[in-house]
Amino acid sequence: MPKGKIIKALSGFYYVLNDGNLIQCRGRGVFRKNKITPLVGDYVEYQAENDREGYIMEILPRENELIRPPISNVDQAILLFSAKEPDFSTALLDRFLVLVEANEITPIICVTKMDLLQNNEIELIESYASDYRSIGYEVFLTSSKRNEGVDIILEKLKGKTSVFAGQSGVGKSSLLNALNPNLSIKTDDISTHLGRGRHTTRHVELIEIANGKGLVADTPGFSSLDFDELEAEYLGNCFPEMESRKSECKFRGCLHLNEPKCAIKAAVEEKEIPEYRYQHYLQFLQEIKDRKPRY
Repeated sequence: MPKGKIIKALSGFYYVLNDGNLIQCRGRGVFRKNKITPLVGDYVEYQAENDREGYIMEILPRENELIRPPISNVDQAILLFSAKEPDFSTALLDRFLVLVEANEITPIICVTKMDLLQNNEIELIESYASDYRSIGYEVFLTSSKRNEGVDIILEKLKGKTSVFAGQSGVGKSSLLNALNPNLSIKTDDISTHLGRGRHTTRHVELIEIANGKGLVADTPGFSSLDFDELEAEYLGNCFPEMESRKSECKFRGCLHLNEPKCAIKAAVEEKEIPEYRYQHYLQFLQEIKDRKPRY
């Protein structure tokens, strides 16, 4: 039975790529019965009725999966955050990072629209970039308009299945068009009333990049993330600078709140951990604690 990878899901059809051929498939009825939903990124076995149509028979085991955006088997997440319009937000970036870290996906931070900044604004963004690099993240400052940093991002995409994710209006579509001008993905301006971008991407689709050597998911934009599946005890593991120090805390299972001899709080006081990162941790921890219990 042939195997392939789902690269697009739309209106109940799954488009499976196998050795350059694209097969339009429907899922077996048993998937609906068992409440199993094929995802973009899934490796599947399918039964072909002809060279263009078929049925997905089995979904092969997943390496990982995301709920929002709904995609599986991701090698890395390119987190796009604009330097301006909308303004750069460390709080929102840290939400995305926690989600990616929880799913054991490698994040790469890409700051877009650097061409919109004045000198003093550039210094602030570069300071944030330095903070995240010191944690161990790769950070790239880009401008699709000036074609700055595009080649570096393109090189990072080769041989990988990557998800592009970020707040609406940060320039995901513009960057994809710069990476592959043949795409001509629709872009839209920032809504002056809402202060954020209009959603121009309506579904998840894997797009071939770097002459077919990489696959990128352009995903619907969204501006909030909930920690529905994350437990309070695990949150610190999603902050690498905390995870690496947790063994130095006096108490095992330390939540880094009011516990004595907490290595994390000491690192914040010594400015080894940025204060805003710790404050975001506390905010996320409270959100998890306030979460309604699931029955």
